[in-house]
Amino acid sequence: MATGNAEDMVQIGYTMMTEQAGPRDLVEHVVEAERAGFDFSVTSDHYFPWLESQGHAPYAWSVLGAAAQATARIPLMTYVTCPTTRYHPAVVAQKAATLQLLSEGRFRLGLGSGENLNEHVVGGGWPSPQIRLEMLEEAVEIIRELFGGGDVHHRGTHFEVANARLWDLPDEPPPIGVAVSGKRSCSLAGRLADLVIATEPEPELIEAFDRSGGRGKPRVGQLPVCYDPDREAAVARAHGQFRWALGGWPVNAELPGPSGFDGATRYVTPEDTAGAIPCGDDVDTFMEAVRLYVEAGFTEVALVQVGGDQQLPFIAWAEKTLLPALREL
Repeated sequence: MATGNAEDMVQIGYTMMTEQAGPRDLVEHVVEAERAGFDFSVTSDHYFPWLESQGHAPYAWSVLGAAAQATARIPLMTYVTCPTTRYHPAVVAQKAATLQLLSEGRFRLGLGSGENLNEHVVGGGWPSPQIRLEMLEEAVEIIRELFGGGDVHHRGTHFEVANARLWDLPDEPPPIGVAVSGKRSCSLAGRLADLVIATEPEPELIEAFDRSGGRGKPRVGQLPVCYDPDREAAVARAHGQFRWALGGWPVNAELPGPSGFDGATRYVTPEDTAGAIPCGDDVDTFMEAVRLYVEAGFTEVALVQVGGDQQLPFIAWAEKTLLPALREL
């Protein structure tokens, strides 16, 4: 991506990863990220961590409410919320409208079809991928209708809404993003979303999104990184806390708990993890990883620093070294 025009520059975001830090720390971290100059922030929405070594899973929406009051500039976004199982879409619409008011227009609602890891807690089984996408599409339609104001009555294939209405609505509703991993989800996102969300720098996803109506809309990616002046320490931390990411979403969406992810990744080596996650403090390595997203067509990339107790050192390094370098992409 060429340097010069600010509109053409990739936006660099910061991830409040609820799986690896408690609620007060998460808010402190995003305040520091805003001060350091990150362009936007995203927040995961989990009931369980991926691995027990991560050790946390506070309620993301409370964290976001606190973050909206503690910050002034940085955009906020769920990355992502599943509006079909743990949460009814009518409740998600109310939460999102409230966040948009609290943040004074800085909130974006990122939605996805969910993972068994988090959604199993309410019982009822875990639907097939096709049914999950059907549920997501119906949920997006309900949320948009509620954002429009007035009373909403809905009796659909998967959801019923009985005389619902949002009494506190922002002037501009939150933009809705949809997470994608294949052709069907890209088609849904292109038709119904204001932006697309992905965790892999795959050009095919962006192309499919564009073909379905997404051309010109923002496309947000996410990249795990593990900064540490001691590269061996960074690799060990990434392997200990983030090796689950190497499984891919067809697997990650299905496993029911941290023990399942621990077992599924028992043969993933530290070298495997370092091959997928930039580790250490070599700026060029981090830049190359971000460049893959830029070349795939992403306009925004949210970085995830591995290690809940390593956020402030990472933010300080990013402010001084990494962000200025990434502005040249």
